[in-house]
Amino acid sequence: MDIKSMKSYLYWLYCQFELITCSYLMEPWEKLLFYTFNISMLVMVLYTAYIFVPVHLSTAFQFFWHLFGNQQENTVSIVK
Repeated sequence: MDIKSMKSYLYWLYCQFELITCSYLMEPWEKLLFYTFNISMLVMVLYTAYIFVPVHLSTAFQFFWHLFGNQQENTVSIVK
């Protein structure tokens, strides 16, 4: 895929985005607010997923590990 076709494809995607969100009807200041809000929401969702999903997956894995009887040894109980 050459640069010109890639550029036209990205422009086509942008036009589709504007049609789907009806942002082509907005004034420039409204578009700025709309895009700023949407990008900030996307960034917050990605940050939250990056921070909290691994913790919840680890906790769920430990719960199911314990539930099925495969308990991990506690290092304190081994020392005693």
